[in-house]
Amino acid sequence: MTKTLLVTSTEEGTGKTAVSIALGMLAKERGLDVGYMKPKGTRLRSRVGKTLDEDPMLARELLEMDAEMHELEPVVYSPTFIEQVIRGQEDSSDLQTQVKEHFETLAAGRDLMIVEGGGSLTTGGIVDLTDADIAELLDAEVVLLGGYDTPADIDGVLAAARQLDDRLAGVLFNAVTDDAFDSLETDAVPFLESKGISVHGALPREQELAGITVEDLADELGAEILTNAATDEYVERFSVGAMGRDAALRHFRRTRDAAVITGGDRSEVQTAALQAPGIECLILTGGHRPTGAVVGKAEEKGVPILLLQTDTLTAIDRAEGVVSEGRTKDAETVERMQELLASHADVDGLIGVQSGSDSDDE
Repeated sequence: MTKTLLVTSTEEGTGKTAVSIALGMLAKERGLDVGYMKPKGTRLRSRVGKTLDEDPMLARELLEMDAEMHELEPVVYSPTFIEQVIRGQEDSSDLQTQVKEHFETLAAGRDLMIVEGGGSLTTGGIVDLTDADIAELLDAEVVLLGGYDTPADIDGVLAAARQLDDRLAGVLFNAVTDDAFDSLETDAVPFLESKGISVHGALPREQELAGITVEDLADELGAEILTNAATDEYVERFSVGAMGRDAALRHFRRTRDAAVITGGDRSEVQTAALQAPGIECLILTGGHRPTGAVVGKAEEKGVPILLLQTDTLTAIDRAEGVVSEGRTKDAETVERMQELLASHADVDGLIGVQSGSDSDDE
């Protein structure tokens, strides 16, 4: 019998891809024949309906699967597809049949199938293909990824647990900061377990997995770098400079590992950002080049300036999309996630094998 494990999350950007593929790799190390599927392709580069999700491509490469992309990703969940659904041009039953048939092809002869959820837990509701629906369709157990900063985050975990019901195999917390670990282990985990919800581990936050370097950000955005400052610092969040200088300075001083997005003609905001210690770079929009004084101050402070031709709203949308994904997913990312899972999670419990079973001969 093939065991099927669906990896979903309380929200987007929680590391489903890295965890899914890393679990598959760890299972392979234990001697299991592993397959992978992402029924809903959501990490797309454009609105074009035939655009392929990058996650199944990476999984196919690292798990060495001989499968076609339309099998790994039956539903391309693009804006175009969503519009077609709303207009009545897609049939939910047909889509469910496609997912089921491709899954059965991929699962044939496998010990374990890893199914990666798409977007958030509720993505796919318009075609009855939420992750909870897919778990029922494919008879899958579900591991729920969640973040944890404060006890209030447990609300989302409990809400998801109710949706998944008896399909939920347990929760895995990802990217937990040092400050939050004590509260998670002392209070949140015992509380969840008292509710009958298993916790399979808590992975520590690592900056190289949570953010993206300024150099990579510039590359992803197609930005021109105007300074000679180093570009190897990590950006994890954005702050928009749309206020006056004094308000901007107060705001910028409360953030860290951030990039400020503002118009290239807003020199007062740029100057304020350069006075805040947690600002790693400036992203200037509208194609307006900053003054020489601003460039000089940035180089003195070691803060790179990136220049975009787009307007501020477009820049915010593009930049947030890049950082929400963290660094570009690649073999190195998955390898590091394998190490984190091996050290901080009950891998054998998740994939359904007993320790030492990989060394047993049949």
